[in-house]
Formats: sequence, structure tokens, C-alpha cells
Amino acid sequence: MDRLTILESRIESDGLKFLDIDKCRNDVKKLREEMEKKNKGLNCACNYYYSEEIIKLTPERQIPTYPKYTLSSQTVDALKKPTFDVWHWEHNEMLSCLEFMYHDLGLVREFHMNPITLKRWLLCIRENYRTNPFHNFRHCFCVTQMMYGIIHLCNLQEHMTLTELGILMTSAICHDLDHPGYSNTYQINAHTELAIRYNDISPLENHHCAVAFQILAQPENNIFSNISHDLFKQIRQSIIRLILATDMARHGDILASFKKVAPNFDFSDEEHVKILQTVLIKCCDISNEVRPMNVSEPWVDCLLQEYFMQSDREKSEGLPVTPFMDRDTVTKSKAQIGFIKFVLIPMFETVTELFPQIEEVMVLPLRQARDHYEELMQIEEAMAEVQQRAAEIVSSSGKLRPSTESL
Repeated sequence: MDRLTILESRIESDGLKFLDIDKCRNDVKKLREEMEKKNKGLNCACNYYYSEEIIKLTPERQIPTYPKYTLSSQTVDALKKPTFDVWHWEHNEMLSCLEFMYHDLGLVREFHMNPITLKRWLLCIRENYRTNPFHNFRHCFCVTQMMYGIIHLCNLQEHMTLTELGILMTSAICHDLDHPGYSNTYQINAHTELAIRYNDISPLENHHCAVAFQILAQPENNIFSNISHDLFKQIRQSIIRLILATDMARHGDILASFKKVAPNFDFSDEEHVKILQTVLIKCCDISNEVRPMNVSEPWVDCLLQEYFMQSDREKSEGLPVTPFMDRDTVTKSKAQIGFIKFVLIPMFETVTELFPQIEEVMVLPLRQARDHYEELMQIEEAMAEVQQRAAEIVSSSGKLRPSTESL
């Protein structure tokens, strides 16, 4: 593996020397074949979990091709804030931002990552997010950027180890891999392959975990190839725990656990930190309303589009229609008010007990978003009443017309 890392570095550094590149590629190929033959594919800790069912991307052994962007100081500062506008960035730019975050937090150095492997891994991650209206690669970037922002805002570098920070970031990147655009409710009611495979227990979240480690099982994409087996095992267990925590069916239990430890929270207590990690990834996963309205509101439209696609399919297949996804009854304001009031605000307010600094930059925007959608609902109700009265007037005039004509 050391020899392999050296050769891959040469491919990058000697990028213009085509003959050397071809020779290095051939040497890399031969080395990989020898390693796989000798060790039967189990040449690192990660490969003990290897599966042939990698979802989309075939192994890519050449240098990743997305262009490298030099981030301005303004962009670097903006990346650390919840107000970051995720809509202004193309996929290649988001990849460069994610790569920067790993370098900036010291994760590349901490885990002895090969920078080329990091690029390949990020490319593979992007390729394994589908083009859903909501659960897509931009959502992945959005969640990860919020996690990066919370790490800086709450000074988590002073409270957590780099391993724990790496687990938070990697879990955020992988948390919705290969999301099909249909919720757990649909998977279970439709008896899909995922629901059957995972026995109706968080089928989507289990699938996201499986895809994440199928990607890491490819040597070309294994950013953790240079760490010990024991450390990798710890990281794997933690990433699985965090991704499974994003199942909203577990929201009440997780928040209740955090409320118990929050008043006497101790960063030296491993269990306390684990509970905090699960709450943080949940906060980031559903944090759109923390952002400015011009950034957050388009996400609502995207989510409703995905919801309506599911309810339409449920109707066509004769399945129970998920109530908050029915296009015939759900409006934007109705969808948001309850979620903000009873899920988002209580969770973020609980986190302020530990990190008071998020009150102004996260909790206040949530309250403003709640007020915005309550005003919007009043407008919608008033317009609906006007339309109903107009319809009644038309209906009554239609009933009167025949009697007039008969006279």
C-alpha cells in the first residue's frame, strides 16, 4: 500500500509526462492485481466489508478530472456560516469546497489520506447521489456545509478529537447515498427490495450506510486505507450509528436522550459525545430553515415536488397515501409550520443549552421562518375563502337563471 501511494502521487505530480503516467498506471494495475491475488481482495481493514454490489461507479484508477478551484478568502469565510448560499455553486465547485473542508479541518493529515484518493472518493460519492428533486448531491453538500459551519461556530475542535470530527463530516456526506426519492413509509408499504432486505427497519438509512461502505471497499476510493483496523472499525460503527439516527422515526427518542444529558453535559464522557453527534447530524440534515429565506424556500418547493411524486405513486399503486405528502391537501405553509414549531425549534433550542452562540444565528431564523409561513397561511386561507364565496355566487346565480327565463 505504501508503494501504491507513492505511485499514485507520481501520477499526479508528473501529470504532463505521458510516458511516465502510462508506466505508473501499468505498475499500479499490476500491483493491485498482485495484492488482490495474494490477499484475496482483503488488503486493508475496510475490505473486510467488501461487496461486489457497488451501486454505480466502476473503479476509477486515473487522476480525478474535476477542475480544482482556488477558493477566495470570502468563500472560505462564507463556508463557515449558516447563511451560505448553496444555490450558486456547480457540482465541481461543491466538490472542491468539500475537499477544502477535509484539508482545513486537518482530516487529511489525521487519517493519512492520499489526496488523490480523497478526490476519487468525492467523485464517487457524487455519482451515487441520484437526481431527485430534493435528496440529491446538492442536499448532501448542504448538510455537510452546515456541519462544517457548526464545527466552527461551536468551536468543536476544542471539544472533540479529529477522529470524532471526521466521523461527523463523513457521515454528513454519506447520509443519503443512493436515495431513491421515496420515503421509508413507501418502501415498507410497497414491500420494496430495500424494505425486505432490512426487515422494514430504517430501510433507506441502512441502504445509505451499505452504499457508503461499498464505496470505501474499493481501494481506489478508500480514504481510510492508511489507518489501523481497530480505528477503522470504530469509525465504521460511528458512521453507521449517525446515518441511522437520521431516520425521523427515531427523532423523539434521540431528542429525549439528549435532553437528559444536556444540563450536565461532559465532553469527556464518551456516551455524551455520541448522543451529541447524533443530534448534530439531525440538526444539519433538516437545517434548511436556518438559512435565509431566499436560500431555504426553494428547498421547500423541491421537497414538496418529491413528496407529491410519492403520493401520486401511492395512489396509482393503491397504497395508503402519506398524509403530509398529498398534493390535494398539503400547501407550502401547512407543510412548514408544524415541522418548524414542533420539530426544528425544540431541537435547536435544546442544543442552545450547550452552545448558546447558535441562538442568534440558528434559532432566531427558525422563529422568523415560522412567522413567515404563518402569515403565508393566513393569506392562503383568505384567498381560499374569497374563491369559495365567488363559487357560491356563481352557483346561486346559475340556480336563479332558469326561474327568470320561465317568467
